[in-house]
Amino acid sequence: MISFRHVTVLPCTGADPMDDATVVVEGAVIKDVLTSARSAAGMGGEVIDCGGRTLMPGLIDAHVHVCAIKVNLSAQRREYPASLLAYAAGQMIRQALDQGFTAVRDAGGADWGMKEAVDRGLIPGPRMFVSGHPLSQSGGHGDSRSRAENYAGCGCGADIGMVSNIADGVDEVRRAVRTQLRRGADQIKVMASGGVASPTDPLESTQYQPDELSAAVAEAEAAGTYVLAHAYTPAAIRNAVEAGVRSIEHGNFLDEPTAALMAAKGAFLVPTFVTYEKLHEHGREHGLTAAQLAKLDLVLGSGLDGLRRAHSAGVRIGSGSDLLGPLARYKARELAIKASVLGAYQSLIAATRTNAELLGIGAEAGTIEAGKRADLLVIDGDPLADITLLQDPDNLVAIVKAGQFHKRQI
Repeated sequence: MISFRHVTVLPCTGADPMDDATVVVEGAVIKDVLTSARSAAGMGGEVIDCGGRTLMPGLIDAHVHVCAIKVNLSAQRREYPASLLAYAAGQMIRQALDQGFTAVRDAGGADWGMKEAVDRGLIPGPRMFVSGHPLSQSGGHGDSRSRAENYAGCGCGADIGMVSNIADGVDEVRRAVRTQLRRGADQIKVMASGGVASPTDPLESTQYQPDELSAAVAEAEAAGTYVLAHAYTPAAIRNAVEAGVRSIEHGNFLDEPTAALMAAKGAFLVPTFVTYEKLHEHGREHGLTAAQLAKLDLVLGSGLDGLRRAHSAGVRIGSGSDLLGPLARYKARELAIKASVLGAYQSLIAATRTNAELLGIGAEAGTIEAGKRADLLVIDGDPLADITLLQDPDNLVAIVKAGQFHKRQI
């Protein structure tokens, strides 16, 4: 048993912080949260005096790509065999935990084996929820072929990473979903609109027909899980939400009627603002093409307006980063960007309680409450007063995953 005493508890339930409190952890679970009016005396175990620091839930990133080792994914495919990619991905996985993210949802690329490596203790990392290979229509956001390439490729050695997974038509979509589920995907990712990194599709294109999206949702739900959809435009978002997609990724061009539809259907929005900011700053040096940079300019300035519309409509707002390669070190910058619209506390709730609800683990994680999983951060400072504190890992004096210290400097 461990008692974290003299902490300011930021519960991320929406309730106010609790000053001079004690959080008691037994095994992998929070046993109790005691206010200063209640005594922890006589409980036994180790007592850690936190000296007034902030204790909050571990962060959750609902949109990562741990197999994106380089910003330029085309160059990565030429340079990284599966064996080397797996080792490099292991470093990316550990980096996420080092930054205070105790759970992540990989939105394409990571497979069951990487999740299992963490669970078995072979590599340190956050709790992982993997999507396997995202589904794309021919010429869609997940189709890596250039206009000069007419073959799908043999896929030799390409078992992990952002591998093209082309499925056209209802029957192919059903087969592709079932294959990813058989291979251990926790949820299914589909590409429902154009994207920045893909070589041939306009950003504003609508991808997959409603019957194809409905087929993907039906197969996922039959297996007890859900679909997340890459989608930028109102038309793409509407198609996905009306088909039963649970989670809209990015959503930069979201308009008011579509935000209202999302709220009515209970869909989540997972914005990923930081990736556009950092690609704008560093994309050219990492080999992004002129066409990719032009598409990036279209999404760069539009997302915050979409977030405001979603927030006003009552959409459940999660948090993702979508950062590639060396840019992944900027994960916590996403929280500050969202805070410019939501405020600091709601931005932190998006990356804790709401993301836990999205991942289906809201009953066991995402807040500081008795009975919840002991995924904890102890922070040197007050993130409500300065949310940028979370961007410097040195300010994280303790990182606890399921009751075990990953980092301890107190």
